[in-house]
Amino acid sequence: MATTLNILLSPSNNTQIQRVFSSSSSSPKFLSLRTHFPTVGFNKLLCATSPIFSPTDATHYEFNDDSSEIELRLELGDESISPGQVFVDANDNSLLIRVERSGYTKTLLDTNSLYGMIKPSETIWYIDDAQLVVNMKKQDSSLKWPDIMESWESLTTGVIQLLKGTSLFLVGESTEINYKIARELAVGLGYTPLSTKELLETYTKESIESLAIKEGYDAVAEAEGVILESLSSQARAVIATIGGSPGAARSSNKWQHLFAGFSLWLSQSDATGDNCSSEFF
Repeated sequence: MATTLNILLSPSNNTQIQRVFSSSSSSPKFLSLRTHFPTVGFNKLLCATSPIFSPTDATHYEFNDDSSEIELRLELGDESISPGQVFVDANDNSLLIRVERSGYTKTLLDTNSLYGMIKPSETIWYIDDAQLVVNMKKQDSSLKWPDIMESWESLTTGVIQLLKGTSLFLVGESTEINYKIARELAVGLGYTPLSTKELLETYTKESIESLAIKEGYDAVAEAEGVILESLSSQARAVIATIGGSPGAARSSNKWQHLFAGFSLWLSQSDATGDNCSSEFF
C-alpha cells in the first residue's frame, strides 16, 4: 500500500519531488527528489516544468470543495454567451475551458495539474448569469482540495493534511543542499528546520571536517546517529542530515532512527527542461 503526492518546493515552480510514500514498517519511508543547481551557486533551484495554469487573460474563479464534489465558477464577463460557445474538456487530472466570441477563442483555464483526480464522465457544466459553473466528482472524496490546481500554497496545505505533524528527514550527498531544501519545506509546511550538522558542531565546538580528520568518518556517523535518535520523537520538523561519507544515513544500521518520519532522498541532477521531469520515470 502506498500513498502518492506531488510537491513543488518553491513558489517559482522550479523543483519537483518524485512521489513515493512507502507504508512498509521494515524500511524508512522515502521520497526521491532531484534538483538542478547552477554552477554559479546554490541560490536558485532550476528545473523547468510545464505551466500548470495558462489562461490567455487573467481569469477570475471561485472554488468550493463539497466533500465528494468540486464546484468551479469562472467569470465569463458577458451574459450573452450561450452554451454553444463554450468548450469544456475534462480528464482525470486535467481541465481545458475555452469560450468563442467575437470571432476568436479565449482560453479561460488550461491545466494538466488538477489538485486531485476527478471522474471525467461525471463532469457537468452550465451557465449561471455571467458565470460558467463546472461540477466535478472527485475520485477520492476523503482528500480535501484547498484549490482547483496544484500550486505551492495548495500542495503544502495538502501535504500538511497527510503528514499530520510527522517529521521529515532529508538525506543526500550534499549537506548544504539538504539544509537549503529543509528550510524551503519548513516554510511551506509551518515546520521547524533543523540541521544535524549544526547540532553536532554546536555540541562538539568543532566543524564536521575537523571531526572527520581527527576521529574518522565512522565516528562522525555514530555521533550523528545519536542526534537522529534524540530527534526521532520530534514532531513537525524538517531535519537535514549530513551528506556524503560522514553521514549516518550511509549505513543501513542507522536507518532505524529515520523510521519515526518520512525520509526524502535528494539527488542532484544536471538535467534541465523536459529532461528534468522525465528522469523520474
